[in-house]
Amino acid sequence: MKAYVLIHVRPGSVSEVVTNLRRLKGVLEAHMTFGPYDVVAVVQAEDINHLGRLIASQIQPIPGVLDTLTCMIVEV
Repeated sequence: MKAYVLIHVRPGSVSEVVTNLRRLKGVLEAHMTFGPYDVVAVVQAEDINHLGRLIASQIQPIPGVLDTLTCMIVEV
């Protein structure tokens, strides 16, 4: 399962957060964005439980991450 993780980042920390995201297993892509969120990551996990653990234990604790919004990708 794949998801987009939209991330608010503390000002001045975007580059560091993107670099740390790109090092994580399960993060396929991470990019700085302009708009309501500062960073968007594409993540992949084997199921919703692993996805939740990836976000809660590896993404949210990254220094500079303020909050996240997860949007699961649905294939049509």
